[in-house]
Amino acid sequence: MNDWAISGVDLHLDLTAGTGARAGLERALREAVRDGRLTAGTRLPSSRALAKDLGLARNTVADAYGQLVAEGWLAARQGSGTQVAGSAPPPRPARGRAVPEQTGLLLGNPAADGYPYDLRPGSSDLSAFPRGAWLAAARRAMAAAPNEAFGYSDPRGRPELREALAEYLARVRGVRADPELILVCSGFVQGTGLLARALRDRGARRIGVEALGFPDTRRILRSAGLSTVELPVDCSGARLDGLGPHHRPAADAVLLTPAHQFPAGASLSPERRTAVVEWARATGGTVIEDDYDGEFRYDRQPVGAHPGLAPGQVVYAGTASKSLAPGIRLAWLVLPPALLDAVVAEKRSADRHSPVMDQLTLAELIRSGTYDRHVRRMRLHYRRRRDRLVAALAAHAPQVRVSGIAAGLHAVLELPPGSAPMSDLVARAGRAGLALAGLDAYNGPADGPGALVVGFGTPPEHAFNGALDALCALLAEATGNSR
Repeated sequence: MNDWAISGVDLHLDLTAGTGARAGLERALREAVRDGRLTAGTRLPSSRALAKDLGLARNTVADAYGQLVAEGWLAARQGSGTQVAGSAPPPRPARGRAVPEQTGLLLGNPAADGYPYDLRPGSSDLSAFPRGAWLAAARRAMAAAPNEAFGYSDPRGRPELREALAEYLARVRGVRADPELILVCSGFVQGTGLLARALRDRGARRIGVEALGFPDTRRILRSAGLSTVELPVDCSGARLDGLGPHHRPAADAVLLTPAHQFPAGASLSPERRTAVVEWARATGGTVIEDDYDGEFRYDRQPVGAHPGLAPGQVVYAGTASKSLAPGIRLAWLVLPPALLDAVVAEKRSADRHSPVMDQLTLAELIRSGTYDRHVRRMRLHYRRRRDRLVAALAAHAPQVRVSGIAAGLHAVLELPPGSAPMSDLVARAGRAGLALAGLDAYNGPADGPGALVVGFGTPPEHAFNGALDALCALLAEATGNSR
């Protein structure tokens, strides 16, 4: 058996014609390291395997490896083979790429962004991801998966996950969902695009959106051909008068975050919940309920979702991004029967179906009760963080008003009149190594002291105290409470 053919790793190298075999191999390996195609720690094929792949003598490859080890490009250890050295020169930057300017609204990795502390909203505590439980569930799911699971799947998602979600949503969120009407998608961003295109193709032209919210949501809706109708937000959630009278509606659909408005933090009042359902029934409009962090409530009972009030008019959208992690890229839509075929067609065109193994793993987590236990544990974890944030602000910046904290993973901090402009405050925080976002980043007012939207769920546990100290020092100075 030719064991060299299966024991090595693949490596693409361009050996320039006209040069000696050894010199050409050395040059190609140096270029691969310089360009970043081979990074520090990357294991290389054995000299025997690479020689067979390239049609070279084994001694030629062994000598080239030896030369590059001597130069410091590669490292070789007995029993570990040959790999790119950790001290190899850094990869040269790609031509034409500029370093992006850092702003107050950054959604990347805080260390990569150059910020040791990150209090921007939009993410859970990634250090708390249940790695062991996920791996155990993945093993069980893999062992139980039928062979057909590894082929092309139903665009709606695996039946195991849709059935588990139907039970979970009915029990936890009050959403009675037929598994046949659930569609699994790769995050809420994809789900929004699928819905927007399906609504457009069914004749929708305008969609109501909360005036405060992620700018990306508007971009997705508009790129699908829908114009947006802005709905102001107050302490009772979105104001619905912008949808127009029933006989002459100003929108064909509306997208809301009723359980916990992002970013203001209010829940939609019972009167407005009733009003939006009546609007949908009277006009034939569609209500999209984004329940992005519905599992995390602290000082009040959970708010029931809308689908039970108007099942033929409401789309319920949930996600694993806050309960587990954004990197899982799993979300779900509970669709009215009239929209199902159109959204399924969009999903089939977009990517056929979401990754199967992740779906099966999440289904196993839910079925085994592990997901419930994780959510309960994280609810306590985030509540304690919220309480620490509130206590620290009361002690160091008592003039700052905190709101939107009855649920979710973020708080709104309103600064008193006379405080520094929000743009200055965010820039000052960045220079101190603290990533913050102002309310203006989510279409809030740009003038005056404004408010910060603080994601107390974002930092890993080891960095939370440092982030809190940096925030309190910044706000104490901004409000005249520094000592």
